[in-house]
Amino acid sequence: MKFAGRAALAAFALLLPVPALADALIDNVSGVALDGKGRTVRFTGILVSPEGKVTRLLEKGDKRPKKLDWRADMNGRIAIPGMVDAGGHFMELGFRTLALDLSGTRSLSEALTKIAQYAAQNPDRPWILGGGWNAAQWGGREPGAAELDIAVGDRPVWLISADGQTGWANSAAMKAAGVTAATKAPLGGTVGRTGAGAPNGVFTGTAQQLIAGMLPRAAPRDMNAAFLKAQEALLSRGVTAAADLGTSLDDWLTYRRMADLGLLRVRLMSYADGVDTALRVAGQGPTPWLYDDRLRMGGISLRLDGPLSSRGAWLKAPYADAPQSSGAPLLPDTQLLNLMSRGAMDEYQLAIRATGDRAVAQVLDAIAELGATYKGDRRWRIEGARVIDPADLPALQSAGVIAAMAPVAQLEDRALAEARLGAARVSGVAAWRALLGSGARLAFASEFPAGPPNPFALWAAGFTRTLSDGQPGWRVEAGVSRIEAWQALTSGGAYAGFGEQRFGLLQPGYRADFLIVDRDPLTAPADQLRMTQVLETWVGGEKVWERKQR
Repeated sequence: MKFAGRAALAAFALLLPVPALADALIDNVSGVALDGKGRTVRFTGILVSPEGKVTRLLEKGDKRPKKLDWRADMNGRIAIPGMVDAGGHFMELGFRTLALDLSGTRSLSEALTKIAQYAAQNPDRPWILGGGWNAAQWGGREPGAAELDIAVGDRPVWLISADGQTGWANSAAMKAAGVTAATKAPLGGTVGRTGAGAPNGVFTGTAQQLIAGMLPRAAPRDMNAAFLKAQEALLSRGVTAAADLGTSLDDWLTYRRMADLGLLRVRLMSYADGVDTALRVAGQGPTPWLYDDRLRMGGISLRLDGPLSSRGAWLKAPYADAPQSSGAPLLPDTQLLNLMSRGAMDEYQLAIRATGDRAVAQVLDAIAELGATYKGDRRWRIEGARVIDPADLPALQSAGVIAAMAPVAQLEDRALAEARLGAARVSGVAAWRALLGSGARLAFASEFPAGPPNPFALWAAGFTRTLSDGQPGWRVEAGVSRIEAWQALTSGGAYAGFGEQRFGLLQPGYRADFLIVDRDPLTAPADQLRMTQVLETWVGGEKVWERKQR
């Protein structure tokens, strides 16, 4: 893949003329924020230090300093703190925007037409890459290599599903990867088969690596372009900080390269894609906060089981719609303990994706076993946690676990969860209120690019338990309040990545990360909150994105 990396760099560098850091005043705002105790704070001005930190929040009657290096008048518009997305895959988001996007397709035939058109428009690309497809939106019609071969037969094609858990390959891709009828699926994955036993082009879980491992390595210019696309996608939606789960060595080199060029604007809390990557990047312990608190590799990301959709989630009891299966772990107990111990001994934070209740319990068992050796502020993270056994809530509290939850994705899966688990077990699905009540810390994530990094949709879903105004809420009693959902998208996300002393709050001593938006998020009805438009995004007292006027 070749993208206009140099042109993209130049365009982004000239995107906005931002003022140099100095004593400054962001004035004439209708500001609303939360303090460290979750209380609402109203203000009309933000004093910013030369280091890009908040010096003071000014109220209407407060006297403004006379000596300032610069002042910005917001003309009474609404200012709120920048949002923190607690989990996603940064470079995947960027590459998804640069590749074939199938997220809007409503049928398999529509997807195949779009794939064929994209291949015809890009004759020089050795592989056709993309994703975003969702078989549920195609009426349950599962894809296969036979249909894909008709659309594109001359080059390998590899397309990732919207949730990132399934890959779709054509025959050329399987041939390039050496996948045959004799190929066995690795632990934690499946290879779809035809009636005759040949691979049918559908690879789930860890089996995706059979194809993905053969993809051409992206050139640095392509990495640069993907980085800029991902950064713009976050900043344009008001996300000023995000956790990047699964940072590869090439990803980290890209972040450093872009930061050295002065083009890193968003804050990235990086979690390495394995112990070896963490040690190669940071050595014996997390990196310091770099580039004015914009980048740090502080943890390691692991995956314990698969999704509910493919019945890869590891459950304590069999699936209601497949009684012969309870899912399976990707890592046995001893291997999970070994990886967690290797990371913890060097003070890395562990972020472990566990979907099913048995997987969550396995993580809690491992934490309990390691807790006696690795003391201190560990902030063990459990990502996703689609299903939690209520009996495990006390263990979550005693372990000091951070639950990184995805409100939109979990509500999108509600019909699937009911089918997979049955009515008796759905009380443990998306149990945000119970998690907070147990003492666990809550952080909200979009899981981008599986879902769009829209914090206002996450916010509304958090306290309404619904995805649209006309839809009834799902188990509303399991939701959180509007304020608690906001905390999960600001201070909660910062705390989850050890950034709570630096950002996540808009108050003196913290980085001046804030948004100018078109409505008050505390008074807007939920359906209007979802439609919030970000007008400007400021990070560290610098304007880094502005919506173009039409």
